Amino acid sequence: MLPRLKQTLQSLKRTATISKAQAIKNLSTQIKKEDVPTEKLDCVVIGAGVVGIAIARELASKGREVLVLDSASTFGTGTSSRNSEVIHAGIYYPPDSLKGEAENNGTTFSYNSTVIGGHLEGNCLHLYIVESKDLENWNGDYPLHPELVLVPKLVVNSAGLSSLALAKRFHGLDNGIIPPGFFARGCYFTLSSTKVPPFEHLIYPIPEDGGLGVHVTLDLDGQLKFGPDVEWIDGIDDVSSFLNKYDYSVSASRAERFYPEIRKYYPNLKDGSLQPGYSGIRPKISGPRQSPIDFVIQGEDIHGVPGLVNLFGIESPGLTASMAIAEHIASRFLK
Repeated sequence: MLPRLKQTLQSLKRTATISKAQAIKNLSTQIKKEDVPTEKLDCVVIGAGVVGIAIARELASKGREVLVLDSASTFGTGTSSRNSEVIHAGIYYPPDSLKGEAENNGTTFSYNSTVIGGHLEGNCLHLYIVESKDLENWNGDYPLHPELVLVPKLVVNSAGLSSLALAKRFHGLDNGIIPPGFFARGCYFTLSSTKVPPFEHLIYPIPEDGGLGVHVTLDLDGQLKFGPDVEWIDGIDDVSSFLNKYDYSVSASRAERFYPEIRKYYPNLKDGSLQPGYSGIRPKISGPRQSPIDFVIQGEDIHGVPGLVNLFGIESPGLTASMAIAEHIASRFLK
């Protein structure tokens, strides 16, 4: 299937004759099937992060044919690679929640392929696909048109930070069932000029609003890092979210907040010893001073669209939960 998909995408530049006048305004059902190549598939997973790959693996293990689409050039470039890299023990979450259950339980890829929306026709969701490079200069000021239409039996929206914005672009899906989105950036700092790390184990303080506090983790190379903190981000519209246009820079001045937090358990931390590391952004569905919300996994019983599964708010402990989420989806939604 993959060679056919790639060949189709590559040849579209030479053969497509769709004008902007023929484009799908607001990604509605105005698409003309005779103008755009259409491919019927079994299962499509949108998002090649840890969760998306785990879902694809589980579906494939059940004998299903799976295609994973991701707008990036390779797998795991989003939230999956911007976290604390820790497998959690399930102590922070209610035992009957998906987060707690997942922690305790322990194909085919097409990159540079962006799902720009879709529409419901009959009992199938039609997905609109373009090459990611075609969106580099798009800012939402004109309608997009697909280069390929995929018609899967099962669609899993595991797009992480973009999942909410993408769901809003599925024409026929009631936006009222899409939860509000919030974004929280978490920065990490490392120790400079330290040959021997002061710790050989993880340290977790009391959780704070929106996160687990500025904790200590060690990577596989023995590199010590502190973080993340919680910085709520405003002003991210659906277009920016949909295109993954986020600011991952780490300001050196942010270290001033880290020093007093770290000194609660490491009082010998010297001024000026922290240097910027990296940052990640959490796809939250609960905002500042709100109670945390469990993972949201929506199927037809909630939104009424056959064959569509939306994953919202898959933040920490998404890495730990990935396999259990995959098993949950396969057991609940495969027909």
